[in-house]
Amino acid sequence: MASASDGEGVRFPEGGDGRRSTGATGRAIFADCVRNVDPALTARIEHTRDWRSGYLRPLRDVVAAAAVSPSAALAVSRDGLDSAHRRFRFVRAGVDRSLDEAMAEYRTPGFGSVTVEGRMPIERDLSLPYRGKRLFGSDLRAQIDTWVADGIAEPSFGVALHTLMDNPEWLDLRDVDIALLGAAAEMGPTRSLLRWGARVHAVDLPRPEAWQRLIDIARNTAGSLRVPIRLDEAGTGPLVLDGVIHPEDDTAVAEVAGADLLTEAPELRTWLASIPGPFVLGTYVYADGATHVQLSMAADAIAADLLAAGNDITLAYLATPTDVFMVPMEAVEESRRRWQARGVTGTLQSPLRLLNQFQPNYPDTLFTGSGIEVGLNDSLVPQQGPNYALAKRLQRWRALSARSAGTRVSLNLAPATRTQSVVKNRVLSAAYAGAGRFGIEVFEPATSTALMAALLVHDLRNPNSAADPSTPLDNPMDLFVQGANHGGLWRAAYSPRSVLGIAALLGMFESRA
Repeated sequence: MASASDGEGVRFPEGGDGRRSTGATGRAIFADCVRNVDPALTARIEHTRDWRSGYLRPLRDVVAAAAVSPSAALAVSRDGLDSAHRRFRFVRAGVDRSLDEAMAEYRTPGFGSVTVEGRMPIERDLSLPYRGKRLFGSDLRAQIDTWVADGIAEPSFGVALHTLMDNPEWLDLRDVDIALLGAAAEMGPTRSLLRWGARVHAVDLPRPEAWQRLIDIARNTAGSLRVPIRLDEAGTGPLVLDGVIHPEDDTAVAEVAGADLLTEAPELRTWLASIPGPFVLGTYVYADGATHVQLSMAADAIAADLLAAGNDITLAYLATPTDVFMVPMEAVEESRRRWQARGVTGTLQSPLRLLNQFQPNYPDTLFTGSGIEVGLNDSLVPQQGPNYALAKRLQRWRALSARSAGTRVSLNLAPATRTQSVVKNRVLSAAYAGAGRFGIEVFEPATSTALMAALLVHDLRNPNSAADPSTPLDNPMDLFVQGANHGGLWRAAYSPRSVLGIAALLGMFESRA
């Protein structure tokens, strides 16, 4: 979900030279997030000259600093969010304001709605598209167990999905309202949620072809799709007659549907606030480069404003596996067992280790302030860049901050997936093709989205899930561990970056064979 506007809406702040530097802003936010828990790390971040190439180690160390204690994890999250909200700007009609000021000032409703009703019966059982088949029942349970046994996913992933399958009534979502920022995004759960009968309040750009696809999906499911229709200052607009929107047909709705999250975040906040009763606010927006950060900030401004106003909402996010996570020793020990089991292969690889190839996934561990030993899985991928890392950290920070304040939060780790954003990057596409040689499974989008939708339902329905703020966690960052499907990155023998180039070469060779 990228913006059509370059000059208005959510923007990076101007520096002293009048430029809006994405690198300087990201570096400053990360420096601020640890200022109160690790001043030395703050200084090191501030003195990193080339942030584009030098951000990898500092971002790992930020997670290490947050792992020290629950209070440290929350301080990093809150201070990072505070820094971002202080810095980001909102431009409209040539006036440059802080993002929070804009959300407070612009309160006029900007959108009406058309609701598209589904025509199909509700789907009552969990099923999953996987490698050309549709898995359900015992076959699906067996595949879930295989993923866990192979180290593709954590045991809690299997427990969550088995629990969901043991309670099929949980999939009846006709009582659930779910707002999706980035409803047409490739990793969005829209299709599955509609199949299970949810009332989906969809936000995405005004793109008729995308909206026609969403409307067609809704018509062929049991759910409903609430579509934003832009109004002018007089409260009129396309399809509006006497102040009421009258949809002529689905094609006419698709032609005028949609909103720009970057330029219309305040109006979208108002549109979402009109949802009666509790609802889920899911953030699934994606764009290349700096726009991804701007979208994440726009989404966070909406979430923060709705929470501050007392709206009863649950937050939902997807975490990327290509980040840094505090992981349990069970995963570390499995990785080390695999490292030790390399045999002759390990001997042959030794010379390449001098070139930082074939490095162990966990050369060391750390102890939290309470004496718990944990590992740090560093799966950051330099090809994705610091803007992608910042966009995803903002979501993690909001998740932890909101949960600590009593908000239910579903944040599930999605596996590496062959999305269009990956396929168009030649190195990442090739690396994904060769990842299987290193015990990593890369998923197709249809499989990932169905799995993540199922985990979301589990988080919403199971009162004992980690999403519930009353469920105790040793460290708030344990939220990221629960139900994690990392595709094998946490339990692989090798540090992901140290075999990225080799995997890419293998993938290129196999694609030509």
